[in-house]
Order: sequence, then C-alpha cells, then structure tokens
Amino acid sequence: MSKSGGGDEREVASAAHELFLLGRKTVEARAVLAALQQQLSDANSRLVDTRHVEQLIEANQQLVLAMLLAQSDAVATPRLEEQQLFQELREANAQLVIAALSAQDLQAIAERALGEQKSILATVAHELRNPLTPISLIAERMVRLPSDQLPRMRELIDGQVQHISQLVDDLLDVSRASAGKLRINRSEVDMLRILNAAVDACSPVMIARHQQFDVQLPDCTLTLNGDAGRLAQILHNLLANAAKYTPAGGNIRMVVTAAAEVLRISIADNGIGVTAKALPFIFDPYVQDTHAIGFNGTGLGIGLTVVRELVEAHGGTVTGMSEGHDKGSEFVVTLPLSV
Repeated sequence: MSKSGGGDEREVASAAHELFLLGRKTVEARAVLAALQQQLSDANSRLVDTRHVEQLIEANQQLVLAMLLAQSDAVATPRLEEQQLFQELREANAQLVIAALSAQDLQAIAERALGEQKSILATVAHELRNPLTPISLIAERMVRLPSDQLPRMRELIDGQVQHISQLVDDLLDVSRASAGKLRINRSEVDMLRILNAAVDACSPVMIARHQQFDVQLPDCTLTLNGDAGRLAQILHNLLANAAKYTPAGGNIRMVVTAAAEVLRISIADNGIGVTAKALPFIFDPYVQDTHAIGFNGTGLGIGLTVVRELVEAHGGTVTGMSEGHDKGSEFVVTLPLSV
C-alpha cells in the first residue's frame, strides 16, 4: 500500500469520525427540541382554562338581571330578608367580576408565554439547522473530492460540529440551571493559567477580525476554589461576545485585578453597545437587543444567561454596563479568591 493511499484512508476515517460526533450531537439537539416542544404544549394547554372567562361573564350578567328584576318587583320597602338577598347578590356579582378580570389576565399571560415559546422553538431550530447545511453538502461531495482537499473539508466539518456542540451545551446548561441541576466540580485552580489560556484561545478570532485586543493581568498568584472548565467557559463566552459585537478594527480590553480576596475581571469593548431598554434584561434567557440581531443575526441569546448562572454558582457576581447604541459595553465579573 502506498503512503498516499494510507493518508487518504486516514482522512476518510477522520471524516467518518467527525460525522459520528455530529450524529451524537444531533441526538442531543433533538432531545432539547423535544423538551422545548413539551413546554410549548404545556403553555397551550393552560389556554384551555381561560374558556371559563365567558362562563363567568355570562353568570355575572344573569345575576345583574336578577337583581334588577327583584328591585323592580318590590312595591313596598324591602324586608330584611330581601335586603340581605340583595347584599349577597351584589357581593357575588363583585366576586364574579374580579374572577373574570383575573382569568383575562391569566389568558393574556398564557398567550404571551405561548408566543415566546413558539419564537424560542423557531430560533433554536433555525440555529441548529444552519450548520447542518454545509455539513450535508460536504458529506455528499466527500466521495468525489480529491485527496488533497480532504483536510480542508474535515476542518469545515469540525468547525460546524463545534458550533452545534456549543449551542447544545448552552441549551443544556440553561435547562440544568432552571432545574437547579447545574453541576460545579470544585477544586483549587490556578486562575492566572485559566486567564492566559482564554486569551490564547480567543486571540485568533480577534486577529481574524482585525480587532485590537489588550490584556492586563496581575503579576501574582491567583488561587480560586472552582471548576476550571466552567471558569474557562465564563471567559470564553464574554470574550466571544465582545468579538462578535465589535466591528472590524475595534478595540477589546480585558483588565484583571485582585484586592481584598476578590478577583475582578473587566471585559470592555467599543462595539455596538446595549440599548437602555434591553440592558436590564441582557442576562435573561433568549433575550437579544434588536440592533444586535441586525448586526450579527446568529446565536440564541443564552450565552450571558450561562455566564450569570456559572458566576453565581461560584459565589460571584456579574454586571453589564453600556451607555447605549454604538457606545460599547463592559462586563465585570467578581469571584472570591481562596484565602
């Protein structure tokens, strides 16, 4: 067997392995979509309860008519029993009106929840479907491709699989956090090492976007009791967001300080910023600023939700600041250092 033949077989085997990984991630994605579909069904079933509104209003009208008829038939001054009956009718009428209004409020809430669930489900399906299109095209062409193009095709598949993996992982993290099942495997970790690794991982993306990335790290030991993988995830999400919403040629800056046994990480940019209307809700799941969608229409709006849950699970805080549209943004994470 020639060396070139052996190389082709390895490339095909590698591509097959990537497709296997994609299959596993697709199964996880379907599970997430099934869970969202169940939530959608639950919200829809709650709307059935609002049918009682019409019945309550009809009963209210009948009571009012009964009161008017009773009053019109009374020629003389009503007796004590009649006055008591009128009072009971008025109280029952008031309670029915209150119940009808409450039911209408519940209907409006349920309809909004149903609309949000439909929007979320459509967004998730769209984001998970996007990477599958190039993967399908590559898989169809792979058999006919020359061997020298296989490495490039493998890189493309790997990139799309990683994108799907990140989406599914974020969805699962949000689901676990809402159910109180987010796991943190704590140990004493070298935070400076994690910071440097995050800088090395995110720098190529910023270089490709022609963005200036400035980093200031303290020259001291930073020991933290936490989950190394989750802490890296926090940094990656924030740095990726900064790169994603900063135009080409923009500036991104990460400043890390340590004082009074508290680690402070500031990640600031001069990108598109956050509007005052969206700023109070940027850590809520599936929330995206309108102009952010127009600038970069990808993502589910859950990256910052994951950041908040992970930071709080480590006993820290995260805040977001922006002066408005096109005025940049800053996210500050504080974490307790080990004594």
